[in-house]
Amino acid sequence: MSEPERIYLDYNATHPLLPEARQAVIAALDLPGNPSSVHAEGRKARQIVDDARRAVAALVCAKPEHVMFISGATEAANHILTPHWKLGRAPLSMSKLYVSAAEHPCLLAGGQFGANDVVVLPVTRSGELDLSALERALAGHDMSLGLPLAAIHHA
Repeated sequence: MSEPERIYLDYNATHPLLPEARQAVIAALDLPGNPSSVHAEGRKARQIVDDARRAVAALVCAKPEHVMFISGATEAANHILTPHWKLGRAPLSMSKLYVSAAEHPCLLAGGQFGANDVVVLPVTRSGELDLSALERALAGHDMSLGLPLAAIHHA
């Protein structure tokens, strides 16, 4: 009896590389330059990073300067979940973070929000955010303390 074909289903933290991605990584690792350096090797490394940033921006209809490369979910959450934002040069203050009970632990931890400023919203029996609970929470949000920030996963 032969072994059944394995099917990879653990996409929670990693994904098998596409051949094109593997080739791009190998090509980048073969460069000795630091993209922050001004010498020829650094400029070549910077060009690869800038090209990748433009390609990702085109995929998601964003501006290249709005694309950031971050190592994973926890680093991204710690970077983005902050009560201190700017709209251009104007500061914006977020007073509460709203997350669903089914979020990644790094979102439930609240990033730079204090524990009392993280509101965990219930999910339905199927694991989806209870939208009526989100609507009630946002309707009751005290805007005089700052804006609400919702971090909800999407799959």
